[in-house]
Amino acid sequence: MTRFTRNSVVATIAGATALGLALSGCSTPTSGSADGATPGVTDDTITIGTHTPLTGPAAPGYSDVSAAALAYFEYLNDQGGIHGRSINYIIKDDAYNPANTQMVVRELVQDDQVFAIFNGIGTAPHTAVLEYLNENQVPDLFVATGSKSWNQPEKYPYTFAFNPDYAVEGAALAQYATDEYPGKKVCVLGQDDDLGGFMLEGVTANLGDDGVTLAEEYSTSNPDLTAQVGAMQAAGCEINILGSIPAFTALAMGTAARIGWDTKWFVTSVGLDYATLVEILGEDVGPALLENLTGVNNLPGAYADGEWVDLFREINEEYNNGAPFNGNTVFGMSAAYLFAEALEQTGKHPTREGILEVIRSGSLTGNGVAPLSFSEDNHGSYFTVGIVEMHDGVQNFNDVAYTVDGGEATRVVMEPVPFVPDGVPGS
Repeated sequence: MTRFTRNSVVATIAGATALGLALSGCSTPTSGSADGATPGVTDDTITIGTHTPLTGPAAPGYSDVSAAALAYFEYLNDQGGIHGRSINYIIKDDAYNPANTQMVVRELVQDDQVFAIFNGIGTAPHTAVLEYLNENQVPDLFVATGSKSWNQPEKYPYTFAFNPDYAVEGAALAQYATDEYPGKKVCVLGQDDDLGGFMLEGVTANLGDDGVTLAEEYSTSNPDLTAQVGAMQAAGCEINILGSIPAFTALAMGTAARIGWDTKWFVTSVGLDYATLVEILGEDVGPALLENLTGVNNLPGAYADGEWVDLFREINEEYNNGAPFNGNTVFGMSAAYLFAEALEQTGKHPTREGILEVIRSGSLTGNGVAPLSFSEDNHGSYFTVGIVEMHDGVQNFNDVAYTVDGGEATRVVMEPVPFVPDGVPGS
């Protein structure tokens, strides 16, 4: 394990090769210490942690997220932090392996005594610690996947989503296919977990059971999509909706190109980022394959101008060593801003219950292209997404957006959240 410090932000990257520890029955009281102090909170710091795939099949693209959040927190600390406290951010690699996730999250809660788990990435990895965090009353904030599991307030009162759920994205993409490509055969290729399952649920809820010509799935343990893509070609699929992480978005499109199949691809937000996909596919073929690729997004576009993105670019240059700037950078900084906003509204004496009350109050705005939806009985984040397309190396919104309710997608106008001066909550 390596620990390093940049300005007052701490990041710990744990090795991902250790065996996972089963957490069922391993609950430990963490809502407060013996003297009544709130875990992770001192007079001048507040410590949070995350699990994330710095290695493994989901590392391409996703490893940029925690680095971007770290950079934003470092910037925020240089502005005075939140109510005089700097944010210490502990990052641990789980390699997108649920067993590793169990191990590193237990370390964060029991050894590092974090105030909250923040922006954990991966549906299967985070599902492995969902019960543990709620049993131990640890705020599980702004989970970085679109599983509907995070939006169960009665069962998981400490968990809140950051992404739109995949069923919302699936329904929006299905409606866009109906609106813009009427009569085309729609098919779905999804990951064999909640990512693929809820995408298919959203598509089916919108189009009906007979509206999906073929549904295929893949496992991240098998980097070969020849059979699935071949079956989709044989079925005459014309609009192919992917519930995939970036590596398998690229693999699906690359496989289609290899077998000579020219078709149309729609992609979930978690599998759609131009720079990441070009890096995976290669500069020689990537730009051509990605032309006209369509997807959804709920955050400021990384490849367009705007006050949020302009600020994030500056932060990335100064605090993230000028790393390549992409949609995952915007994602990480946007999630970090939302946590900072919640912490600022919690007040000068933050407690775990206090920050949950703030989120449940519905007062948070974030920086998305539509309003947040948190409330007492809803722990989902966004139910409105915008359609994005890739043209000539640029990924951007096309001014079409949908609000989804129960599988019904209604076309709406995006309502971007106004920029906050200096990107600092409460300023």
